[in-house]
Amino acid sequence: MKGLNTLLGTAGLAAFLALGEAVPRLGLVKEEYFPPTSEITDALATELADSAFWSALGDTLTGWALGLALASCAGIVAGVVISVVPYLREATASTIEFLRPIPSVALIPLAVLLYGTELRSVLLLVVYASFWQVLIQVLYGVRDVDPVADETARSYGLGTWARVRHVLWPAALPYVMTGVRLAAAVALILAITAELVIGAPGLGSRIAVAQTSQAVPEMYALIVVTGLLGLLINVGARTVERRALGWHQSVRGEVAV
Repeated sequence: MKGLNTLLGTAGLAAFLALGEAVPRLGLVKEEYFPPTSEITDALATELADSAFWSALGDTLTGWALGLALASCAGIVAGVVISVVPYLREATASTIEFLRPIPSVALIPLAVLLYGTELRSVLLLVVYASFWQVLIQVLYGVRDVDPVADETARSYGLGTWARVRHVLWPAALPYVMTGVRLAAAVALILAITAELVIGAPGLGSRIAVAQTSQAVPEMYALIVVTGLLGLLINVGARTVERRALGWHQSVRGEVAV
């Protein structure tokens, strides 16, 4: 079954690349707006041979990784504290619901005002957007804790930290991993968006330069790189999730299938 899925996926990708080559060659789309796949591939090879490209990739990954780490730690700690401290969840619910829907891109003027085009501008946007993904999942995870298990732990005299460690955390971990996986994708989107709009160093600013200089094949090649980067991050996040939750029923069922 896996072999068939791989074969179908490869065939679909080959058909997509062939379509990308044929559409501009047949004149259905102007080549100056959408170059053929072969030209994009040549531009990609040129980019890979340029040390400036790897420097930009490193800048993007740095902003992504630091922002994701900060957002994950803050979201997990805040979620656990809000869930454990009596009445704190009710007290913060309206504030969370007010702040969470604010688009991160709306904070771009603030980021530029505070930090200009520095890495901290990227981190501000990445952390803000990713934080809510983790926090909400942690809140849902703690809410899903079996009340009987929690009461049993209390009856055995377990303190707050012991209950968090032995009862709340194992129950919330599947939700936490889902939140981190979602946050990883959001963090990449915001990192590239910040670079594209603000001009912070990275793949986004390199795409903007290619667009303004009419280097269309190079622009598409860089866009392909961001897509591949997102794919690799998603696959990596799912791999970590499966390893961390190897004991969980949902993952065991997925492996069995």
